[in-house]
Amino acid sequence: MRSFLSIPTLLLGGLACLVSSSELTKRDSCGQWDTISAGPYTIYQNLWGKSSATSGWQCTGLDYQGGDIVSWHTSWDWQGGPGSVKSYANVGFNFNARQLSSIQHIPTTWHWSYSGSNIIADVSYDIFTSYSPGGSSAYEIMIWVAAIGGAGPISSTGSPIATVTIAGISWDLFKGPNGPTTVFSFVAHGEQTSFNADILDFFEYLIHNQGLPSSQYVSGIAAGTEPFSGSNAQLTTGEYVITIA
Repeated sequence: MRSFLSIPTLLLGGLACLVSSSELTKRDSCGQWDTISAGPYTIYQNLWGKSSATSGWQCTGLDYQGGDIVSWHTSWDWQGGPGSVKSYANVGFNFNARQLSSIQHIPTTWHWSYSGSNIIADVSYDIFTSYSPGGSSAYEIMIWVAAIGGAGPISSTGSPIATVTIAGISWDLFKGPNGPTTVFSFVAHGEQTSFNADILDFFEYLIHNQGLPSSQYVSGIAAGTEPFSGSNAQLTTGEYVITIA
């Protein structure tokens, strides 16, 4: 990991949920759709599935940002609604849509850790493509660097359609629909808490083996966690970097 400079004072929104004193001192954002600007990134609270929980809360905060490096955390406690995702707290990379055929590399580094009890969640990249810049999503590509506690991806059959090795890691590949969007999910064999890869390698595999058109435009890249349930959980990203060349 790279060494960090001193962490700047956070100018974050007020709290909107009941949290412990440890979270209060971090000045986290707790609103359902709160966002935090962080250089080339935006951190999204995104509690889109909170209504499926019988109880719970989640708060998200920025720890450091400098150049292309960002570190952040999200703390949560969700109960009820088994099998339902409650949120996708994530860091989104801000860029203009790029056609896959014009991209040479998408290098990324992600160092993270998870703590808590009875956690069912994934830690994943979530990437959308479309037929034109600004068009509706045609494909969603997820890269699960961890499937914790039995979490599973969208799948038409419940079984992987392939097992592949990318970035020196074995992945099960699942395919299924999310409305009109076709979802490909790469699920790592084992938790990849220090992940270094070129995301373009995943696209190259899909183009050459699964019929993904190289004319697709990459319109969004995010990295975060989808919690199903658990207690006193926290995902901490010590370092995250992604660029497009």
